[in-house]
This record gives sequence, C-alpha cells and structure tokens, in this order.
Amino acid sequence: MSSQIDPRGPRFGAGITAALSLIGFYLQLEGIAASATFTLGLFVLFAWNVFLPATHPYALIFQKLVRPRLSAPTSLEDVRPPRFAQQVGFVFSLLGVAGLALGSGELIVASFAFIFVAAFLNAVFDYCLGCQMYLVLKRFGLLGK
Repeated sequence: MSSQIDPRGPRFGAGITAALSLIGFYLQLEGIAASATFTLGLFVLFAWNVFLPATHPYALIFQKLVRPRLSAPTSLEDVRPPRFAQQVGFVFSLLGVAGLALGSGELIVASFAFIFVAAFLNAVFDYCLGCQMYLVLKRFGLLGK
C-alpha cells in the first residue's frame, strides 16, 4: 500500500510555485536578467522535491508552521499522483534550463507558463493536472501496478 498525505500540503506548495513562476514569467518577458535566477531556482526546487521530498522547504514549512494551525484533513490522498505531478513539473523546469542553455527566451517563457498554469489550477481550484495525467496513464496501464 502506498503512503497517504494531507492534500493541502501539495496545494500549499503549488501556491508558492505559482507565485514564483509568475514572477519569473514577468521578468523573462521584460528581459530582466533575474529571470535566469528564477528559472534555475524553480529547477532546483522541482529537483529537490523529486529526489528528496521529505526535506523540501515547502514540505517543512507546511509541516512545521501551517499544518499545526489547521484542523485535521477531511481525507487523505495517495502520494503517487502528486509525486508524478512534481516529476512533470521537473520536466517543464528542464525546458526552462534548456532555454537558458540555448539562449531561447521563448523556451523559458513556455516553461514558466506551463508551470504557472498547472500550479495555479492546483492552488486555487484544487485541480492537479499532473495528478490527472497520472490517473489516465495508470488507467491505460502505462505506469505499471
């Protein structure tokens, strides 16, 4: 059996990610050099969450500061779909890094845009695109058992 998590944790992280990606998107469109910092920063945050999720800053902030102030969750969710969603986000952050390496502002903008839309939908509407992708791929037997 897989682990169960409080679904509010990933939504909390998605809110932060949405804000950071929107700032990076704006900076890139305006040609401000700091967009490279946001591109690399999002890449590091996604990589951290994919490879060391228990130590990720969003998780620690949620566990130590936010979760104690909330009531008990009404339900828990399987950790696998949100983890898959983070892996998808990691791939889109790689797109941004590729844009940096190739000098392609369009790739960087696309990366920020995709990350923002997915994170915003999760944070604001509790709709996780990556989780939905996971469920569809699982249904068609493309992710194993």
